[in-house]
Amino acid sequence: MNLISELRWRGMIQDIKPGTEEQLEKEMTTAYVGFDPTADSLHVGNLVPIMLLKHLQRAGHKPLALVGGATGMVGDPSFKAEERKMLDLDTLQHNLSSIKAQLEKYLDFDPSKPNYAEMVNNYDWFKDISFLSFIRDVGKHITVNYMMAKDSVKKRLEGDSGMSFTEFSYQMIQGYDFYHLYKTKNCKMQMGGSDQWGNIVTGTELVRRMGGGEGYAFTCPLIKKKDGTKFGKSESGNIWLDAAKTSPYEFYQFWLRSDDDDAENYIRIFTFLEEATINDLIAEHRRDASKRVLQKKLAQEVTSFIHGEEEYLNAVKTTDKLFNTSIDSLRELSEEELMQVFTGVVKFEMPAAVLEAGKDVVTFLAEAGVFPSKGEARKTIQGGGVSMNGSKLTAIDLKIDGSSLLNANSILFQKGKKNYYLVKII
Repeated sequence: MNLISELRWRGMIQDIKPGTEEQLEKEMTTAYVGFDPTADSLHVGNLVPIMLLKHLQRAGHKPLALVGGATGMVGDPSFKAEERKMLDLDTLQHNLSSIKAQLEKYLDFDPSKPNYAEMVNNYDWFKDISFLSFIRDVGKHITVNYMMAKDSVKKRLEGDSGMSFTEFSYQMIQGYDFYHLYKTKNCKMQMGGSDQWGNIVTGTELVRRMGGGEGYAFTCPLIKKKDGTKFGKSESGNIWLDAAKTSPYEFYQFWLRSDDDDAENYIRIFTFLEEATINDLIAEHRRDASKRVLQKKLAQEVTSFIHGEEEYLNAVKTTDKLFNTSIDSLRELSEEELMQVFTGVVKFEMPAAVLEAGKDVVTFLAEAGVFPSKGEARKTIQGGGVSMNGSKLTAIDLKIDGSSLLNANSILFQKGKKNYYLVKII
């Protein structure tokens, strides 16, 4: 498989350093992608670098997943409006171990394979480098003019917040990662999002100037929705790969709700389906978009890849039950049966004393966690966007008591058309 050709038809190539395709055709090549350990789970925004590493390995090359234990302590300033909060070492270590466990589900780390995946942490080599030795041995190879010419730096310097020296040094630190991996792992290529191109090129320069070698690179376009908004966000925030943070049902629904044009783009980028299969799906979808065959296949492929076939099937069952079961039928179910219907749906618990107190629905929803604040709950109810046990809420002063229960101890809330929340009274 020609990796670059495969990624081109999928729309996953933006910038590419001359000679990169030839290098990949010449020999098994080690390449890396960096992951930012700002949380203890990756999210769908990280799926592109995961897919790049997976495609690389499928093409017979060796993937390195670099988790930035050192760079995470600085924070990448690329195209960000202001400086990010720095993380302490304990938090970083927790995040690193969690991310490694996730990546092991998607890449082949079997050391018996010639192109087995490896996880590396740049803290391992930066922790013993002194500031003076770094600026003496590394800093002399890159001029300030070169660093200031990068678009990501210029935009920050032209803004109101400016840029600290810590952030300014980031591209040099990331560039040194490439040099270190080139020297220790024979890593000849770096991949990443297009916002990383400046940092990546700095790395190829250090490989050339310090290592006397040739570094290769390519980037993938940043993924955006058709309307120009950021990909990977939902009403409740990030869509996480950790099932404890975003349930497989919610994850499945995220892809199922994709806009028609977005789905055509996503199915190329986020699945491993062959080109002919994807073209047939797109053609079928365009003949009758109401059947949403493209979204259904997209949701199936991505959910199965991230959470496994069983969780995908559970998400489909939950979806079918939610949209094909009447509220009256739900009232007849036992607690165990109700929990089975709502497998994967977000669940919250509230003490029985809350019902006895008869709190208003706005307070109840905020305290249960269905809404982050009373203000948002009130606004959504007033806009007609909340239902309780199948009936739209109209009064913000409605008291939640024993008569509000769907069955013996549960209340079902619906926010918008497809967001369900089950509050269990304990």
